[in-house]
Amino acid sequence: MKKILVFASGSGTNAENIIRHFKSTGIASVVAVFTNKADAQVIQRAEKYHVPTQVFSKNDLETGKVLQKINAIQPDLIVLAGFLLKFPESIVTSYPDKIINIHPALLPKYGGKGMYGMHVHNAVVANKEPKTGITIHYVNENYDEGNIIFQKEVTVLISDTPEVVAAKIHELEQDHFPVVIEKLITNG
Repeated sequence: MKKILVFASGSGTNAENIIRHFKSTGIASVVAVFTNKADAQVIQRAEKYHVPTQVFSKNDLETGKVLQKINAIQPDLIVLAGFLLKFPESIVTSYPDKIINIHPALLPKYGGKGMYGMHVHNAVVANKEPKTGITIHYVNENYDEGNIIFQKEVTVLISDTPEVVAAKIHELEQDHFPVVIEKLITNG
């Protein structure tokens, strides 16, 4: 059985969706959820499914302590699901093409440092974009610049608020992220 390690910083809806998806497949399982926020809701979501969690500091990430913990697990895939810190090059080079991220826009548009969540949706609406979507990509040493694995777009109506756009993006994430992960796991 393949091992998936999830990193998340927030509410954890994508992490929970991935955990739930793989509970029923027999192909892989989420073996742990790592977070940089002790109060992140993802912890409760993971514990509900008896998935161990690990809280770490930015310093732990930068000094190699997190890499040691990853190495102890030896995951087949590392999934960033709403994880907001930049992944250190030491982890990226240790796990080439084994780390993926989901971004709430059609990269290369609206990517980079500070472009996440409502920041992205506000920018999409402010710029009157006719469409937006999700991008699942490999992680490299730069924010949102790794090779694109999958994109799915959705129409943005003139009347759409950033909150409406966020709901459309959330639906795309829920529908496609676990499926793309499964394809990577089974073909990898």
